[in-house]
Amino acid sequence: NNAPIWKDIAERLEKPSRRWAEVNLYKIDKYVKENETALVPGKVLSTGQLTKKISIAAYSFSEKAREKIKKAGGKCLTIEELMETNPSGRNVRIMG
Repeated sequence: NNAPIWKDIAERLEKPSRRWAEVNLYKIDKYVKENETALVPGKVLSTGQLTKKISIAAYSFSEKAREKIKKAGGKCLTIEELMETNPSGRNVRIMG
């Protein structure tokens, strides 16, 4: 895929894993609008609450974060799944 967003994410994930993003739910809830997709090139952690129906794509999720996202009506996706369903990268907000 040639969309610039996917090149940026690939470059971020090529770095050592200790430098990958770790983003808490409260930050995603604060900056991402309802029905928008958050993309975390790293791990989603469970601190805070999710009050909106948001799809979140990430390299990995903590178990509690996954539970809270589903409870709020959101979706947990892998980066590959998001890439397949949204090749242009529209309405995606990179967090981290």
